[in-house]
Formats: sequence, structure tokens, C-alpha cells
Amino acid sequence: MYEYIKGKKIEMTPTEIIVEAGGIGYSAAISLQTYDSFQGLEEVKVYLHHHIHEDDEEFYGFATKEERELFRQLISVNGIGVGTARVMLSSLTTNELKESILTGDVNRIKSVKGIGLKTAQRVIIDLKDKLVKGADENFVIPTGVYSDSAASEATNALLTLGFSRPNIAKVINPIIKKKPDISVEELIKEALRKL
Repeated sequence: MYEYIKGKKIEMTPTEIIVEAGGIGYSAAISLQTYDSFQGLEEVKVYLHHHIHEDDEEFYGFATKEERELFRQLISVNGIGVGTARVMLSSLTTNELKESILTGDVNRIKSVKGIGLKTAQRVIIDLKDKLVKGADENFVIPTGVYSDSAASEATNALLTLGFSRPNIAKVINPIIKKKPDISVEELIKEALRKL
């Protein structure tokens, strides 16, 4: 597994970087966020994600481990491929994207080209718990973020009852925004009335 490449920046466009290390030129696809971070630098350290899919093999490069980790979390969501994840990280900064997921801001995520309502909801539902657990001390979870355990438990209960994840998200998110301290039981009851 490749962790990073450290070397001389030979060439860079808003979508690609070529780094020379040990006499070999490595090409990696990058986001606009990484492009901005590397402006004006001659020597760079690029954190890598090695993507292999059928007959295609490619490196994705990131200026920080945090951006790479968020990229990996995004591509773990059903319906989001490497291209879409890169567009998301080019449209919103790592912190903006994390904040949008944590606050359930569907419209902000949906504003990214190629992301529809269902995909935006899926991103929030799939990644919210992971982001809260993995948040480092530098990232401040926005105030007003509702109880993950209540949302998670209610979602699991409603999935067991046969409702689809997107429909559950559509109903649960507005309820919790209005009543952040709602109990799991009350949340399930209110959601059932609206489903």
C-alpha cells in the first residue's frame, strides 16, 4: 500500500499533479482543495489513495491525511465513486463537507454537481456517526448537531420495520432539527406518523 509521495512538483493542473521522487514521475488525480494547498510550493508531500477498478488503476492525491480520509469515507457510500468524491472535495472544503454532514445540511451537499437528493441523504446517514467518532481535536462539531445515538437507533428501528433509508432520513432530519433533545422513542413515534 502506498502512503504518500514526497518530492519535487514537476507539473500541476487543477485536476492532476506530477511529482518526481527517486527519479520517477508519479501522476495523481487531485481536488481543487489540494491544488490550492500546493500553489507556490516546489517540494510537496502527497498522501495517496491507490484506486484499482477492473482494468483501471489510478492514484488520487491529497494535501492532508484528513482530506484523504474523508475521500475514502465518501467512496464507501453506495452511489459515490471516486470521480464524484473528488468533485465533492473540489466544491466544498473538508471542514465544510464535514459540517454539512454533521448538521444534516442536505441542500449544501446537493449543491455539488452530480449529487441528487437521495445521494445527499445517503451521505449524511452513512457518514454522520463515522465523522463524530473520528473527529479530531482540531475539528469542532457545530453546535446544534443532534444526538447521533437517537438518530442512529431510530433509523435502525425504522429500517427493521421495512422503511427505506432515504425515506427515513427525509422524515427524521427535520424532526431532530426542531427537537434536538428528543428521545429515541418519541423520535420513532413522530417518524412513524410521517412515513
